[in-house]
Amino acid sequence: MNSSLTRTVKCNESFVSSDTKPNGAVDTLEGRDAIQRDLHRLEEWDHVNLMRFNKAKWKVLYMGRGNPQYQYRLGDEWIESRPEEKDLGVLVDKKLDMSWQCALAAQKAKCILGCIKSSMISRSREEILPLCSALVIPHLEYCIQLWGAQYKKDMELLEGVQRRPRRCSEGWSTSPMKTG
Repeated sequence: MNSSLTRTVKCNESFVSSDTKPNGAVDTLEGRDAIQRDLHRLEEWDHVNLMRFNKAKWKVLYMGRGNPQYQYRLGDEWIESRPEEKDLGVLVDKKLDMSWQCALAAQKAKCILGCIKSSMISRSREEILPLCSALVIPHLEYCIQLWGAQYKKDMELLEGVQRRPRRCSEGWSTSPMKTG
């Protein structure tokens, strides 16, 4: 990350690869003004360094109860607010409720399981389980430290997806082999 950009803004920021995320507590007018000043500084930095921000990707995620939900601008454009935002493959909402993320991870894992089931000729457990471990489990464990299941229903959903390859391989081993 360019050190001149890190010196430009005063609020908290997180930098991941090419993403810049200004953030801060905005419980007073001074907090709101500080964020807006930083956005103005970023716009100035953008022009000075001839590096254009993609303003369509800028979003505001309001968190917490009683948030006054101030409006912000980047240059002459208002920044859109969203009730949830997906970042680095993790869906975060304003309540930090991870049920949607659990459902998305389970859905993706089930799709991969379906592809494995429809494309495998061999139905042996010894071949199915390593495939599932390599292709399915990473989707269920991606960023789990951030979005771990909070509710029993979410845990049961994810555990059900993890048990599915065993049940499928048991059922597959007794089913007739596909022939071309």
